[in-house]
Amino acid sequence: MSQLLLFRDPRPLVDRLGVRFFQELPDRAGVYLMRDEAGTVVYVGKAKSLRRRLASYRVANPERLGRRHLRLLSSVARIDYEECADEAAALAREAEYLLALRPRFNRAGVWVGPRRHLAWRRREASFELAVLDQAGEGWVAGGPMGAGVWYLRSAVARLLWFALQPGRGLAAIPAGWFGPRRTEPAVISADPEDLPALAAAEAGLQGVVAGRAEPLAGWVRERAAGRSHPFEVASREADLEYLLESCSS
Repeated sequence: MSQLLLFRDPRPLVDRLGVRFFQELPDRAGVYLMRDEAGTVVYVGKAKSLRRRLASYRVANPERLGRRHLRLLSSVARIDYEECADEAAALAREAEYLLALRPRFNRAGVWVGPRRHLAWRRREASFELAVLDQAGEGWVAGGPMGAGVWYLRSAVARLLWFALQPGRGLAAIPAGWFGPRRTEPAVISADPEDLPALAAAEAGLQGVVAGRAEPLAGWVRERAAGRSHPFEVASREADLEYLLESCSS
């Protein structure tokens, strides 16, 4: 028998803004500004589709979202948005707002500094994760980000390890993967015969560099479920929370 859902997940933005607000959003590229009760912009984002992107904020599932993300949703009283010609124009407009407003829930783009990117590439049955000033040929990159990119790269590398090497555990993680300033790429190998896992890892990494961490997080939890010591579960959940918070900011 399936378990009945006694309580629905919180929907703070739907409760405040109403269902109609989300229904009437344009299916076009644009930027959105989330404001608190005082009217202060607390978060700026861009979207290929404002309707689809803002719809992702309707449900505040405490088991899948990090504390920072949940705090953001609980603080938003109003959302303004601007339509743009395309995603590139939305990205440029978002950058202008981030530097001008420096919203407290954004981490990337709110300062002028070294342009570092989280980058990855697949080499047959392995993945390389690196922090690069510029993405070279063959690399898929997201950013730029500030110093947090080093911590994000380490967290993603460990999560891929748990998912692609589920039988080896935390103790077998290569030396240096807990140090945020590891300059050489982290290489995570997989079973070359496990094509679904390779495809899922690749799709998850595509999502991360595009700012969508939920697919990778869900896949990691599924792959590692029931295979870890409680200490390893706590470590993995801490990395998952950091990943989700980083990609929501």
